[in-house]
Amino acid sequence: MSGIKGKVIAITGASSGIGEATALMLAERGAIVVLGARRAERLETLVARITKAGGTATAVRTDVKSRADVANLVKVACDTYGKLDVMVNNAGIAPIAPFDELPVDDWDNMIDVNIKGVLYGIAAALPVFRKQEFGQFVTVASVAGLRIVPNQGVYAATKNAVRTICEGLRQEAGPKLRVSTVSPGFTRTELPESMNSPTIKAQIKSGMGDFAISPDAIARAIAFAIEQPADVDVNEINVRPTAQG
Repeated sequence: MSGIKGKVIAITGASSGIGEATALMLAERGAIVVLGARRAERLETLVARITKAGGTATAVRTDVKSRADVANLVKVACDTYGKLDVMVNNAGIAPIAPFDELPVDDWDNMIDVNIKGVLYGIAAALPVFRKQEFGQFVTVASVAGLRIVPNQGVYAATKNAVRTICEGLRQEAGPKLRVSTVSPGFTRTELPESMNSPTIKAQIKSGMGDFAISPDAIARAIAFAIEQPADVDVNEINVRPTAQG
């Protein structure tokens, strides 16, 4: 099965940024989207927008720190639409800060959301994909995991971990499942709102206004990976602003 039309696609972190842009783009191309995020009101607004435009969408309040929540997202997709074609592990946070500030709680949260949230997505969807004998994981990582810079050591570590997990999963997936990782560069999202260091937050917001790209650019990369024929597995895509070093 190739293309996007008719595929049932679950997306975590769907209430804003890359997740929202991906939901809108995939729904416009005929996908059925099952949207997970913590902010239920924003999800319902997004579902209404998609439905008004003629698409099909379902909202499921989901905190990726909860394995039960992520399992429920997949269950709702399967119970409502009879299958799950793609699991988009998109939810992520980036409370970056210097190590000297010792933001241990932020470190814990990044591990819980950025790494364990992805693992919970795999745990929920993999048995479904095995039973169906088709399915695709698309995970949103970050180019921060490719080029380490000050203040981003732990965040970069979580994104490096995600790339490693996805490559290991790809090698075990076999001939019927696909595994794709999309790593955004500087993108206009609400990610700075997860940052607790006022100085870092101000720097990121300033840079975002200067040269960050639209989340639509990342949504297009995700759509590209999904729309390929079943025997084509797009494994890694890096998408940066042209001006990003």
